[in-house]
Amino acid sequence: MAAVTESQPPIATPDPGADERPSKSMTIGAVCKALRQEFPDISISKIRYLEDQKLLEPRRTPGGYRLYAAVDVARLRTILRMQRDEFLPLRVIRQELAAGRVDADEPPIPAAAASEPRPRRRPSMSVTGGGALYTLEDVVEDTRAEPRLVAELEDYGVIKGEVRAGTKYYDETEREIVRAVTELARYGVGGRNLRAFRTSADREAALLQQILAPALRSRNTERRKEAVEALENLAAVTTHLKHLLLIRDLRKIVSP
Repeated sequence: MAAVTESQPPIATPDPGADERPSKSMTIGAVCKALRQEFPDISISKIRYLEDQKLLEPRRTPGGYRLYAAVDVARLRTILRMQRDEFLPLRVIRQELAAGRVDADEPPIPAAAASEPRPRRRPSMSVTGGGALYTLEDVVEDTRAEPRLVAELEDYGVIKGEVRAGTKYYDETEREIVRAVTELARYGVGGRNLRAFRTSADREAALLQQILAPALRSRNTERRKEAVEALENLAAVTTHLKHLLLIRDLRKIVSP
């Protein structure tokens, strides 16, 4: 089983080409730690996977240690944002990067624009866990949903919740489902209308499970990790495909 952490590389002595290298480089562990606040599900294995897919090319020391310069970290941040915010598959992300796209760190908000509402960034979700747990009161306060809407979503099997010590909790994914449905409710979409979404999601999950079932059941830890990464990527690809199909059909509605 491969180690999931890398020890700090030995301190290298100065060489003639040192002035051409980044003034400050980070190990893969340091990069993972630096980005975890924005991307809670980031892991060393995920960064290595992106490297295996030729999306990242960190410099290597003579001893084989990965060293990430500022430009490498910015590239990684861009990749993770495109996966999280735009649900882009790796093939499309590779094309975006080849076209020169690299997201810079967000600049300070100008004073004049500080009072303007900013689009809410979707939290990063992972298939390996539901994140933190929230009570009904927490969910209602955070999403501004009506308690009856949450109950309706449970009735239709869209969310389930989990009872612990007599109190029902909802994970982070379910909280975001409630938030999305609250937005849809403003347009008159109710819980009963969500059966189509739930049925579609169930079918897609079954298909992806069928594709990756052997690897996900493997006794080899590394193979299972790779399967989970592949599952995340397939989920992004199918989501992007659904978006494209939806846009195509909606164009027929608005076109004269």
